[in-house]
Amino acid sequence: MSSALAVEASVGDLLRQWRQRRRLSQLDLAGEAGVSARHLSFVETGRARPSREMVLLLAEQLEIPLGARNELLAAAGFAPVYRRRDLGDPDMASVRAALDLVLAAYEPFPALVVDRAWHLVAANGALAGLLDGVAPHLLEPPVNVLRLSLHPDGLAPRILNLPQWRRHVLHRLGREAHLAGDPGLAALHRELLALPGGLDRTPPNGIVVPLRLRAGEEVLSFLGTVTTFGTAVDLTAAELSIEAFLPADEATAAALRR
Repeated sequence: MSSALAVEASVGDLLRQWRQRRRLSQLDLAGEAGVSARHLSFVETGRARPSREMVLLLAEQLEIPLGARNELLAAAGFAPVYRRRDLGDPDMASVRAALDLVLAAYEPFPALVVDRAWHLVAANGALAGLLDGVAPHLLEPPVNVLRLSLHPDGLAPRILNLPQWRRHVLHRLGREAHLAGDPGLAALHRELLALPGGLDRTPPNGIVVPLRLRAGEEVLSFLGTVTTFGTAVDLTAAELSIEAFLPADEATAAALRR
């Protein structure tokens, strides 16, 4: 949703959309936020104008992304609270240092930083060794790592459990698109869903879904982990995540150490 659209919509309409997206009743949200259900109803219908503090309180309870919180504030007539800084900004030096530290700590295991749209922001040296044979057009910035992994010109032909991995990736992406109300993520989900490779419809068997990747004569098996800045109040930092791939077996660990 663009900022322009958010300003045209009333804050009550936007709050109701987010509440319904979270599948909460007015009574549920009012109880969680500690406000009157009657007042919340008045806010949603436009009979009451919420304060800045009320908008931020409800946004916190609804786990609304920071960018969308700015849009809610604008719709209510208030200035945005959350800034977006470039990673090259001097104020972001501590964030860059933290990212570099975590990426280096994962070596020799692959780890990468992605933004909210799944564009590659940074990676450690271990990732490059897994990209042999990937078509150059998929490596042109901005690199979308989900497209890179599921595209027939990317890693997909080397993923031995592609139907299971596609189901995992597409389920996660679809959930993110729904919870964030992000049309860009929804469009990416439709694009990747249309790619060949199938979807495993059988119930999951195991604790996690591994990524099993052919690398030369070896088969590498990875477990994925995600790290985020849990207390970020900057839009850029809040939308970054570190996706690390740890060895699922000793053979993979030994191969990567070599």
